[in-house]
Amino acid sequence: MAKDVLCEVNNCHYWKNGNKCSAEQIYVVSHQGNEAKNQAETDCKTFKPEGNW
Repeated sequence: MAKDVLCEVNNCHYWKNGNKCSAEQIYVVSHQGNEAKNQAETDCKTFKPEGNW
């Protein structure tokens, strides 16, 4: 399992300096339940907009 998860989405509640994700779990899914063929066909469901807490 990965020790550090890097993320460049700096408007996410879990984003920390150094592009670190501070979420306890990460949930990544493929678009519309289809098999992903590349990165663009995946989504991070852990994302929460900053300030919406």
